[in-house]
Amino acid sequence: MAIKSRLGRNWQALQPAILALTLVVAGCSAPRRAPPTVTAPAPAPVVEAPRPAPLPVARLNKVALLVPLSGANAALGESIANAAAMALTDLGKPQVQLVTYNTAPSAGEAAAKAIADGAGLILGPLLASDVPAVSAAVAGRPVPILSFSNDAGVARVGAGGDVFVLGFQPDQAIGRIVSYVRSRGIERFAALVPQGTYGQRAQVAFVKAVNDAGGRSTAVVTYGRDPEKMALAARQVTNHDARLRASGKPTIRPDGTVARVAGALAPVPFQALMIADAGNAAVRFLPALGRYGAAPGQVVILGTELWNNEPGLARVAGLNGALYATVSDVRFNQMAARYRQKHGGNPSRLASLGYDGVLLAHSLAARWPLGQPFPRAALLARDGFAGIDGAFRFTPGGVAERALEVDQIGTGVVSPAPTAF
Repeated sequence: MAIKSRLGRNWQALQPAILALTLVVAGCSAPRRAPPTVTAPAPAPVVEAPRPAPLPVARLNKVALLVPLSGANAALGESIANAAAMALTDLGKPQVQLVTYNTAPSAGEAAAKAIADGAGLILGPLLASDVPAVSAAVAGRPVPILSFSNDAGVARVGAGGDVFVLGFQPDQAIGRIVSYVRSRGIERFAALVPQGTYGQRAQVAFVKAVNDAGGRSTAVVTYGRDPEKMALAARQVTNHDARLRASGKPTIRPDGTVARVAGALAPVPFQALMIADAGNAAVRFLPALGRYGAAPGQVVILGTELWNNEPGLARVAGLNGALYATVSDVRFNQMAARYRQKHGGNPSRLASLGYDGVLLAHSLAARWPLGQPFPRAALLARDGFAGIDGAFRFTPGGVAERALEVDQIGTGVVSPAPTAF
């Protein structure tokens, strides 16, 4: 069963008493004939009200939040920081102290400052490229790092430091959606993957997921993101040229010569096509896929967890019926409504990582004596944790494993996320 965060209530406020002091001044009179010398009475002494003894300030273990608050990613960093602060407010009586540091000038310097300030746990950084600098600043100290990156390659647990990865993993989303579609009778799969690190990881995950599900992969094609290369990739993944050649049927003429007459193209060799990229890339593929016999309706279009960040895809008619796996949005939407009331704008979908990081730290506070190292072994609890994004836990390698649902564009949730591991 997932560990549930406890949300407390009733902040206590201190309001000092204010006393009004009145000075009474007495006067006197004398006969008209011989005005005497009048001596003014001494002023009444001012008596100060007793001041209440200050209440002791609770000492709490420090948690550092490392996010960019300036530069190109400032809006995203601010969104994560605001959500993390909301988590503290929602808890009512938080058991940790959260201190935010700006990583934009230097993630290493921000981490060094956090360590000097006594932080026992680091939430962040946002970018995988900043993890080495943060790790170097923490080196030799028992301070776990919970990165918001989705790059599993930066995770490291054990000797040499503890770096856990909270970000959403494409391999988990790919595995979930392939397994779901395979269970519905789809056997043959193909994939379009972008050039770069994300595409490489998606390709490995896709091939593994298809094999694990007992399916068959007919093609995996890598593409660059300019229109000509995307059109070429669509032609290649559908095996269009070979299908075109096979469509010519031999006909024997009366004079004995042979002619080939063009016939109908055979169907594409797959039933489901994964586009392992953002949703807007899938939209750009639609015209070429339609020309080569792989339009939605002819095949099932599959996406990745990136599609959950693009609500506008619901308005693209060509993607109606497409499927992808993602974390549940139910609790996030509730948090987003409160976020808008307080901050006047929508939070980034990644803001939940900051919120859940604070919930996790709070849930383990009872096992974290003041001034002692953070209980990093508790991060590997197999029951996991509960948060805005649902149930999650860390693998032995330090990567967040999440309970995912399957969404269909135009329909909604078609396979709910498990509530526990």
